[in-house]
Order: sequence, then C-alpha cells, then structure tokens
Amino acid sequence: MKALVTGGTGFVGSHIVRALNEAGHTARVLHRKSSKLDALVGLTYESALGDILDEQALAAACDGCDWVFHVAAVADYWRADKSKMFEANIEGTRRVLAAARAAGVRRVVFTSSAGAIGLRSDGQPSAENMPFNLSPDHFPYGYTKILAEDVVKEAVANGQDVVTVNPVVIMGPGDLNMISGTFILQIKKLGLLVPIPSGGIAVIDVRDVARMHLAAAERGRTGERYILNTANYSQREWMGMIADVVGVPRPFIPAPAFILPIAAAIIDWLRQRGINTPIDADQTRLGSKDIHFDGRKAWAELGAPLVDMRQSLIDTYRWYQENGYL
Repeated sequence: MKALVTGGTGFVGSHIVRALNEAGHTARVLHRKSSKLDALVGLTYESALGDILDEQALAAACDGCDWVFHVAAVADYWRADKSKMFEANIEGTRRVLAAARAAGVRRVVFTSSAGAIGLRSDGQPSAENMPFNLSPDHFPYGYTKILAEDVVKEAVANGQDVVTVNPVVIMGPGDLNMISGTFILQIKKLGLLVPIPSGGIAVIDVRDVARMHLAAAERGRTGERYILNTANYSQREWMGMIADVVGVPRPFIPAPAFILPIAAAIIDWLRQRGINTPIDADQTRLGSKDIHFDGRKAWAELGAPLVDMRQSLIDTYRWYQENGYL
C-alpha cells in the first residue's frame, strides 16, 4: 500500500512512517519546505511539499495513495493563535478529506484525541460514546478535535471511508519537542518536591499508537472511533513510576484540589507571555479528576498494546539522555 502521512515530521507521524516502512508499505510525507526532518532520519519516504490548508498540494500528495493518515494538527494552543488552531484542526481536516476523496483514496485514518471524549462523573473510565463535556474555552484543543470529528462524520455519511483514533497521553522515544516528556523532565529536576494531584492519567507508548494506526487502516470499521490507551494510573502511581525510572525519590506532597484552578490561571498568564512552564494549564485544571479511558474496543479490534508503560518510560528516558535533552 502507498500511504500519505500528514504531520509526518512530528512525534506520532514519524513513528507511523517507521511502522509503514517495517510493514513493507510505501510512505509519503506532507511537509513544508521549512519543516525540520530530524524525526525522519533513517526512514524511507517520499516528500510531498505543502500543508493541510493548501488544496493544490493536498491533491498532489493524495494522488496514487491507498491510505491517508491525517495526523497533522495544532496542539500547542498556548503558543498558537487560537483562530489558526481552529482553522488547521477543523478546516484542515475538511480539506484533507476532500482531497483524499477526489484522489480515490481507499481509507483515511483520522488522528483525533482522547481530549475530544468527555469524562464520567462517577470517575470510571470513559468509552468512545462519552460526549465531550469540558469547557471549550479552557480546553480548546479537545474542542477543535470534536468539531473535526463532526467533519469526519459528515464525510462518512456521504460515503467516505474514514476511521478515527483517539490516543491518550503518548510517551516513548523520539519526542523531539518534549510534548509529554515534560513529565520526565519535571520529576528528574524536582524529584520529591513535585506536587501530586489527586486525580489520574491514561497513557500509551507511541509505538503502539503507530501500530494501531496501521491496524485501523487495515481492519478498523468505517465511521468508528477507537480510544488508544494502554493503562490508567493515579497521579501518585504515575509520578512514582517515573521517579523510579529516572532515579530520584518519589514525590509525596499532595496538591489540594482548590489550588489547581488558581495554578492553572497563573500558568495561562505565564504562557501567554512566552514563559514556558513544566506543565500546561489544561493538565493542571484536570489534576483532581481521574482522566481514565476504556481502551478495550481498540484492543479487541486493532490489537492490544505491546509496550509496557514502565518499559516505555525507560526507553523515553534513555532516548532523552542519549540525545542531550537531560
């Protein structure tokens, strides 16, 4: 098969290219002339110049492809203009789907997010049918993803073959921009001084995310969404495991729930002024909630995860050490 990967120069996209290589497929990557290609070093792929808002470039990129993995998105809302995020994540999805349809692409796999799935009030893991119920103002990325999923639903209703995947927090080697690696950096630097929120987190390794993308292309069901999750942890369990891996004392100071909204407001204020922080405001606001998801549907239909999360943390930490991040 020949597959186009949008966002192929990023963390998840580059691992999808690697998985395509390993499975014997032909990979094509849509990227700008200015894009850094470091994540693709050593991989085999065709370059297609352009971006997801360039209809002419998308037409050329989709030509001759059997699959399209639409991974590209603006996720760093605290640095990006919000209007640009809405345009890229929603209108960009619409244009990718239109180009794929016009080119006769067999199937599109759309990378949404678990952030587009709501949280249950009883603290139990959310399944694919849980509607988005967070504040669009405080969680604009998740909101753009649910609106993009509406675009996908419309395309499916009109006969297009699209499968949606919703990954949780993604760990693993090769995270050049330290998207989720901030967990490791923060605990490595501060150790037992890191405050522990009372809630929980859902995590998966990027190599399982990539493998499950390919499985979604091969045998996912049209119009379905699949939560990609390996394990749910309490924040205390998760931070303790990271501390063990990086060799520092386990954090033990609890973060009271009433402090979190105040801290989130401060983080927003800092990031709006270009000051980086080790955790984002969304994570802080949700710190007292169990952000847990039910991945059993994907396990049954796409295959269970293969990478244990402790091993994922070991591999991630080693990669950061070897590449001079720590």
